[in-house]
Amino acid sequence: MKIIAVIPARYASTRFPAKLMQDLGGKTVILRTYEAALETKLFDDVFVVTDSDLIYNEILSNGGKAIMSIKEHESGSDRIAEAVENMDVDVVINVQGDEPFINKKPLEQVIEIFRNDTDKKVDLASLMFEIKDKSEIENPNNVKVIVDQQGFALYFSRSVIPYPREENVGVRYMKHIGIYAFRKEALMDFYRLPMLALEASEKLEQLRYLEYGKRIRMVETEHGSIGIDTLEDLEKARKLV
Repeated sequence: MKIIAVIPARYASTRFPAKLMQDLGGKTVILRTYEAALETKLFDDVFVVTDSDLIYNEILSNGGKAIMSIKEHESGSDRIAEAVENMDVDVVINVQGDEPFINKKPLEQVIEIFRNDTDKKVDLASLMFEIKDKSEIENPNNVKVIVDQQGFALYFSRSVIPYPREENVGVRYMKHIGIYAFRKEALMDFYRLPMLALEASEKLEQLRYLEYGKRIRMVETEHGSIGIDTLEDLEKARKLV
């Protein structure tokens, strides 16, 4: 099984423009993320795929591998799909470009799903962890997920799901972490299929997979992600390097 990591890297972030090219302890955020993915030694190859000459040259000039997007893309999945369309790979891991402190354990967890999936019932694997604070649960920036008894995703939402009509019934609220592992076939199907109403409404690309009947196996982890979405996040990150 050939497994690669692809890091989609868009220069014009809405909340924090050019964040991937910000200095983080003497290296850019995107270079640190790329090097962290390599250092896990989990992948047969690691690529950055970008729409930016600056990011492309940053990776190449430091001995890395980068791919320039040909088209404009609305989602990370679309950007990755274009990059891997003609590659001979089985599983593609989407590593977020703004997460330079990659934890190896959760990546191992999603890879293990595919190693054990001999019947090929899983199209995607992704991560979730429990949140208990009411403000965290109600925050629309935290995407929540509910799963069935086998751990397959039923729905993702920015809203509170499930709605607490009855309290004290043992419901756990799970936050989705945006690390994805795709079978290449599922990723290419996503790329060729149009966006439908649920994805358009929630602005969550994972809903396109569910709307077209793909199966997303969720894995519970204790390792939350440390992403850089704001200037404040960057300042915190600078204290960790």
